[in-house]
Amino acid sequence: MPYLILALIKTVLVVAIIMHVLAYLQWVERKVIAHVQLRVGPRRVGPHGLLQPLADVIKLITKEGLIPSHVHTVFYFLAPFLAVVFALIPMALIPYGGDITVFGVHTSMQVTDVSVGILLVLGLSGMGVYGVALAGWASNNKYSLMGGLRSSAQMISYELPMAMAIAAPLLMLNTLSFRGMVDGQAGFYFGFLPKWIVFQGPFPQVISFLLFITAGFAETNRVPFDLPEAENELVAGFHTEYSSMQFAAFFMAEYANMITVSAIATILFLGGWHPLWPAEYGSKFVPTVIFGLSALVCFSHAASPARPFDRITLPVFGVIFLGIAGAFLVPVIQTVLLPLFWFGAKTGTILFVFIWVRATLPRFRYDQLMRFAWTFLFPLAIANLFLTGLLVALS
Repeated sequence: MPYLILALIKTVLVVAIIMHVLAYLQWVERKVIAHVQLRVGPRRVGPHGLLQPLADVIKLITKEGLIPSHVHTVFYFLAPFLAVVFALIPMALIPYGGDITVFGVHTSMQVTDVSVGILLVLGLSGMGVYGVALAGWASNNKYSLMGGLRSSAQMISYELPMAMAIAAPLLMLNTLSFRGMVDGQAGFYFGFLPKWIVFQGPFPQVISFLLFITAGFAETNRVPFDLPEAENELVAGFHTEYSSMQFAAFFMAEYANMITVSAIATILFLGGWHPLWPAEYGSKFVPTVIFGLSALVCFSHAASPARPFDRITLPVFGVIFLGIAGAFLVPVIQTVLLPLFWFGAKTGTILFVFIWVRATLPRFRYDQLMRFAWTFLFPLAIANLFLTGLLVALS
């Protein structure tokens, strides 16, 4: 019974946190892109625009859901449902931290641990394309159909180098379990260099990491590989005929896939929740320093605010950051929060790269996208996998 209760609690927590992260990830993206392009971004709804995601949800829920008369109704509604389901299920398989003890029960920071977790996630991500392809076909619109076909072609092209990029480090770790992957990257070389797969011998997997991230852009339909919804060619691509919450579902799936790709990259290549350097050298104080400095920045800006309401909002945020910094100094809380911090910091950094690329790079042409996959990524992935296998066999 305690196990079932803990499983239910973990499920509720993961769902609640992920849904909030999905909502505010688009706020972060709009803010980052605005700063890159010298704009201010959302700032009208709530302090610093923090209530913009709530306003967007209310807007999308209350908007009329238009259903064109020419669509295939059953599959039209099924498509966004499939896209969201196959994007959210992998969240239950990702380990966000190590083992903890709650009310005397030993458990892990993971909804469920599957011995072949990476294979299951790959299968689910491959199924996710059915939502996009089905939306393009069910819309009965030539632009939508073209977007759906592009998505299918992208999936076929980029799944191959992505799978090979994953296979190479799996040869070194000799496990398909996510927790086994993280455990295989514990420790440090020379007492300070982490044994992450990107640094680990006999062949550091920097090439695999770059291949995986590049293929991840195509898998998640992100710029510069967002050809299934290229508005300059296909109006809005596969979701041209969608509105209201059906329209929002596709974007929810896109952001969920971004989080999944970033989390898998963290687990497979960057050591999961293991710190950047040993605890005896002060890595456990990094969160306290970061949140403490964030509080000082808030208080200093509140002393000379750029906008009148900053006198109120910035001190509030400063107090919140100070409270978080203090929580990381409590040993019992630190045991739980520290792995979450390192996992979140690494995943968040990769998510920032997704946003940064969108703000800076133009969209590829479709022929460039396919040529890049088959003539560069695929041969490079084969060569990397062959060399890794050879060195692992000889070591």
